[in-house]
Amino acid sequence: MTTQEKPKPPRKKPKPAQTAKPAEPREKASLHPRNRHQGHYDFPRLIKGSPELGKFVITNPYGKESIDFANPAAVRVFNRALLKAFYGIAHWDIPADYLCPPIPGRADYVHFVADLLADCNDGVIPRGAVVKALDIGTGANCVYPLIGHSDYGWQFLGSDIDKIALASATTIVKANNLGKAINLRQQNNRKHILVDLLQPDERFDISLCNPPFHASAEDALRGSQRKWRALGKADPKRKLPVLNFGGQAAELWCEGGEARFVAQLITESAAVPRQVLWFSTLVSKASNLPLIHSTLKKVGALESHVVEMSQGQKQSRFVAWTFHDKAQQDAWREQRWPRQAQ
Repeated sequence: MTTQEKPKPPRKKPKPAQTAKPAEPREKASLHPRNRHQGHYDFPRLIKGSPELGKFVITNPYGKESIDFANPAAVRVFNRALLKAFYGIAHWDIPADYLCPPIPGRADYVHFVADLLADCNDGVIPRGAVVKALDIGTGANCVYPLIGHSDYGWQFLGSDIDKIALASATTIVKANNLGKAINLRQQNNRKHILVDLLQPDERFDISLCNPPFHASAEDALRGSQRKWRALGKADPKRKLPVLNFGGQAAELWCEGGEARFVAQLITESAAVPRQVLWFSTLVSKASNLPLIHSTLKKVGALESHVVEMSQGQKQSRFVAWTFHDKAQQDAWREQRWPRQAQ
């Protein structure tokens, strides 16, 4: 039986042109379903818990309450308020000019790697202290361990090459009594990522990494300027910070940029193939994926995935890989994730 099409109604005369409001962005519409940062923020609630946030709240061009993301102090206080309200982190701060990452996007990465572990566990996310996570380049902010422990109860080892960053992360951990859940370790050789970092008997269910994206300080600056133009904030009369989210050299750029860093991480992961079930890293530039895939093939990774993520208009992704076949993944699950711990 065919369905007869209804006749189309006559075209209406166009209405006179009107001055339209800016199209409202799809804020957080694409966040992971378990991400706590869905919809618009309840600023009165955030300010009640963190009164210092009040002086940074503005009304954006869409008529919504927000903060001035061009102000590094506002971003830092906003992050502090979010971590307190959503994750119970009562004490959080970072040194000036260190990376202050957007919390919703970092939370998305944690939730998607939780799904990756669930795929190895009959669809059930393994939770609790039995799950060990490695945060490569944890930074001064220690955000991944804070979110991962709060949402899933995982235990973390955070590594970094920067002594000041590790001192800051240590202060955060101690101030929130998280010493049993989050450990920190310095990578003493700045030329390496995983080499000589792990103890032979250590095992991790997942690793996370937010690699330096740029190949030089100049690239980082140009990237920041492009961001201002995209946000419509490039007002020549306004003095804007070089980097609104901050960041030290090791956090933002390295020789060869993201592509070289990730390729090195993959190569070094092959030296400890049995110590981590799933390695993963963020990849900001899709153009780097061909090199990443060829490197994974070269080192003999048995399985890999590219997981796409989007936060509003921002597109991101992470790559995950393993040197364990399906039988070895099952054995790992049976040995490390007892049913009563899920």
